[in-house]
Amino acid sequence: MKWHLPIYLNIRQKIILGFVVCMMVIGATGALSYRYLTEIERKQHFVEIADDLSNIILEIRRYEKNYLLYASLEDLSENRNYVLQGMALLDKIQPEIGLFKGAPFLIQIEETLASYGRLFQEMADTNRNTDSLEYARIEEQLRDYGKKLVDSSQDLVSFERQRILKIIQTLKRQLLASMLTFLVLGASLIPFVAKKIIRPLRIIEKTTLQIAGGDFRPIPVADTRDETQRVVEAFNRMVTELEKRQDQLVQARKLASLGTLTSGIAHQLNNPLNNISTSCQIAMEEMGSSETAFILKMLSNIVQEVNRARDIVRGLLEFSRVKEFSLMPVSLSLVVDRSVRLISSQIPPGIELVKDVPTDMVLYLDAQRMQQVFLNLIENAIHAIQKPPGEIRITARMNDSAQEAVILVEDTGPGIQDMDMGRIFDPFFTTKEVGLGTGLGLSIVYGIIQRHQGRISVENRELTGARFRIQLPISQSEPENQTE
Repeated sequence: MKWHLPIYLNIRQKIILGFVVCMMVIGATGALSYRYLTEIERKQHFVEIADDLSNIILEIRRYEKNYLLYASLEDLSENRNYVLQGMALLDKIQPEIGLFKGAPFLIQIEETLASYGRLFQEMADTNRNTDSLEYARIEEQLRDYGKKLVDSSQDLVSFERQRILKIIQTLKRQLLASMLTFLVLGASLIPFVAKKIIRPLRIIEKTTLQIAGGDFRPIPVADTRDETQRVVEAFNRMVTELEKRQDQLVQARKLASLGTLTSGIAHQLNNPLNNISTSCQIAMEEMGSSETAFILKMLSNIVQEVNRARDIVRGLLEFSRVKEFSLMPVSLSLVVDRSVRLISSQIPPGIELVKDVPTDMVLYLDAQRMQQVFLNLIENAIHAIQKPPGEIRITARMNDSAQEAVILVEDTGPGIQDMDMGRIFDPFFTTKEVGLGTGLGLSIVYGIIQRHQGRISVENRELTGARFRIQLPISQSEPENQTE
């Protein structure tokens, strides 16, 4: 048993093959149509000859009857002339006789016409009065030959006309079959073009729009072994590279945020370190006394301040560490608290940060990246409130009907101009002065929310300030980790 490897053709080869098949069908149809039309033309030409021959034979019979009635030498001469015209016409078309199906009729007419001419001449040489019996015999034969000539000529014309009708009917059937063939070919090309070309292009178009919105899910690759498969594979490689570039942007933004937070973190660490130092000095001074309870209290203070410093450093390290994108059940309140703790030193006096996040709200999040979201939004809100006092409010509620969590980040700044609403999440778009912003913060926020299968929008509050609305899906079961 022999196994044959499947033959895979790319789109160009399939189009070329389809074009060749169509051209072959068109060429065969054209050739057959041309052949039938040529045959009709030849038949029409032959029918004209047959009509001329039929008219000549009718004229021969007419002068035959006149001669039999009046024995006029003029009628005899005219009869002979028409017999010669008929023989000349038959001699003229003799080279073409083999091309016609009615050739047997022509041969019969030619033989009968030659016999008729000889018999007519014999009758003219016979004396009607002296040899009446012979004359009557010749006359009867002549009439029979004349009748045979008329019948043969009419049969010839009828035969050729029937042949023309048959050719026309065959041509009609062939054209109808050609039309059906083209319809079948066209109908078979529609699903091919729709499945192999239009559908992949629509998928690529749809995915392009998703990528523009920050959704970097790859396209399923169909085993088509053609250009669309290679385009989709290249597109997926591009998506992977874009994911890497976005993560690099997130990390770069983190480093920029770390640079901004450094002075505040140093200040936050300075307080527990001072407390530790003071407690150590007091404990050392009291070592010789019997105040054991007091020394234990100082040591307890030291442990508390060490833990406080450890939490600050740990939060900073957690924020700066490079991690793969991974969704896990996380307390939203904990993520917000960590973000506020990191940026609290950057909040100027007079700006109050209010949190209203339920402690029992647990969502499937990438905690590190969501922390980046809150840091960027809080930092933008701080910059928006140019003249304290002001307020930044973070609230979260469950929307059970829509199966999503709604998070609001609001400020009491001047709000966002209407002309900037449609561009606020575009990369490198910023309303800050040159050198004060890169325009990547909100773009990164948008991408992170999209990767969480959520939505983010912005609007101006009724009185003053901006409101960012984040909508995240509520997962009923733990999803699989998504790695980059």
